[in-house]
Amino acid sequence: MTAHSTPRVYLRPPTLRDCAEFLARNRASARLYRGLASPMTSRRMFTEYVARCGRPDYEGLLVCRHDDDAIAGCANVSQIVRGGFQSAYLGYQVFAPYESQGYMTAALPLVLRHVFRSLRLHRVEANIQPGNARSVALVKRAGFRLEGYSLRYLKIAGRWRDHERWAITVEDWRTSRQRRA
Repeated sequence: MTAHSTPRVYLRPPTLRDCAEFLARNRASARLYRGLASPMTSRRMFTEYVARCGRPDYEGLLVCRHDDDAIAGCANVSQIVRGGFQSAYLGYQVFAPYESQGYMTAALPLVLRHVFRSLRLHRVEANIQPGNARSVALVKRAGFRLEGYSLRYLKIAGRWRDHERWAITVEDWRTSRQRRA
């Protein structure tokens, strides 16, 4: 098992070969994402996503199941800023067939290990709509702390939506790992 793997899931970068499966999973998750996300639904969008993953300020990771290599979700580390900031934003999604089965709970520690060890960032922030209780619970389990509230922060599905700002620093991550061990 690598640093990007647990017995249930592993992380890997997306490739153009993933397009059909990724888009099918997004389409099947439309009801789950309603009002929470604007998922990719076209080949062009996916091609742009894979290209974006090749830039130094963006890291895309697919969450795949060990059992059958199915793509269960993804995590994206975006707007990576270096220098004195060493920070980024974290976004993630689980696909409808795999929701509430613990795949993102298994994947998020791997993502954070990648953020803090491989990318060597100091801080990562996840912005979550207040009504998204599952997502809030996920980041709390991972050791994130609530830092604030942003009115009309992101335009999703045609509407400006409020978000809570959750963040974790490398020091917080190390401390929460020690407590769990």
